[in-house]
Amino acid sequence: MVANQITAKGKAGKELAALPEIPEKRYFSISEASLLCGVKAHVLRYWEQEFPLLSPLKRKGNRRYYQRHDLLLARQIRELLYGEGYTIHGARERLQGLRNESSHGHPVSAAQLEFEMDDNASGLHTSTGNRLTYLRIELSELIKICAGKH
Repeated sequence: MVANQITAKGKAGKELAALPEIPEKRYFSISEASLLCGVKAHVLRYWEQEFPLLSPLKRKGNRRYYQRHDLLLARQIRELLYGEGYTIHGARERLQGLRNESSHGHPVSAAQLEFEMDDNASGLHTSTGNRLTYLRIELSELIKICAGKH
């Protein structure tokens, strides 16, 4: 087990509720982002402070407008914190590690990500198979965005 993961029973490896598909839209309000990411709006605002990569556009009146890559990142943060049991600090390091690997000429491939997720999911029920497939696709899209291949 990773040192930065919470070891309390029921926290790490917890099955999360399925999230709705992200619509083909350019910008999302914080309330829309909240629904699409499965967390409350105040949680998204807090994550903006804790995760520098999560930075939605701010327009007149400090209104936040999330883009698709922001939603994918927020969903990945949610999975790390609530699904895998990472602490805020551990999740930040994990995301930064993925970004550093992709920017130093050692891109994280979708196959590598799938291997890690398959390894982590070996003890999960078959009913979560669709969820894992969905997460694999979203995480590989996020990695492409972080690597500048969007």
